[in-house]
Amino acid sequence: MPVLPASEEAISQAARALLRGEIVAFPTETVYGLGANARDANAVTKVFAAKDRPRFNPLIVHVPDIAAAETYAAFDETARKLAKAFWPGPLSLVLPKRPASGIADLVTAGLDTIALRVPNHATAQALLKASQLPVAAPSANRSGRISPTTAEHVAAELGDLPAMILDGGPCARGLESTVVRVTGETPVLLRLGAVARHEVEAVLGHPIALADEDAPIASPGQLERHYAPNTPLRLDATEVEPDEALLAFGPSAPQGALTTINLSAAADLAEAATKLFASLRVLDKSGASRIAVMSIPDRGIGEAINDRLRRAAKAR
Repeated sequence: MPVLPASEEAISQAARALLRGEIVAFPTETVYGLGANARDANAVTKVFAAKDRPRFNPLIVHVPDIAAAETYAAFDETARKLAKAFWPGPLSLVLPKRPASGIADLVTAGLDTIALRVPNHATAQALLKASQLPVAAPSANRSGRISPTTAEHVAAELGDLPAMILDGGPCARGLESTVVRVTGETPVLLRLGAVARHEVEAVLGHPIALADEDAPIASPGQLERHYAPNTPLRLDATEVEPDEALLAFGPSAPQGALTTINLSAAADLAEAATKLFASLRVLDKSGASRIAVMSIPDRGIGEAINDRLRRAAKAR
């Protein structure tokens, strides 16, 4: 499993691997993805096997632009409005799948919808254009574990399971894409993510509701327990024990932890989002009995950060 800097030659090599039915890890602006040809059921099976991912959990298909997306899904006026506002970028749309899309049923978990995204990352775009394939790509980690934001995270999680890992440096956004379902008159927010809820609402011109927790799974990120380190998390911490690690936020972090990482001493939510998963990985290896997590404001991108932390903290 070579980890290669994302040069033009390495991207061409990765594209050829996808065309052969192999799986490849690559960077996006959100997290690193584990990609396969979305039209090749055998290749997609390798993604599920590498991640030990439940097959009822659908995948997001990455395409280079809106025109490509419209060959796989039916867009209405609302979907086009969202795509034009946020693509390329960290928004995924769940839309009615075209009957002749050619996308493997395993990608969509047998549903009549498909999740699509146009990534805003030079390496991801170059790979899509070089391969000329729709690429089904969940995060490049074991199912339920912390999402990877560097090539090193992918290698630590998946070893030699990918044919190769394209190293494009740390991910700029650090949180997975926001997912919105547009299959009827009223769009629904299926997953909080790197596009804040208020940004989606500003484009729609009205509020958008978050899907019920017991709603059928129609996109990644809806499992009750997800994004989790091996070390238990304790949320809303105001003090810390000596055997705990501390995930801090803001200028007034409690003292006395075994080790501390501050997501943003300046209380900047965008900085905190970028550092979240990498920080959890470091604290997970600290030898602490538990990770104490300070309160994060539940506004803007903080809503998505808190979603990830709550899912990670769910009892095993």
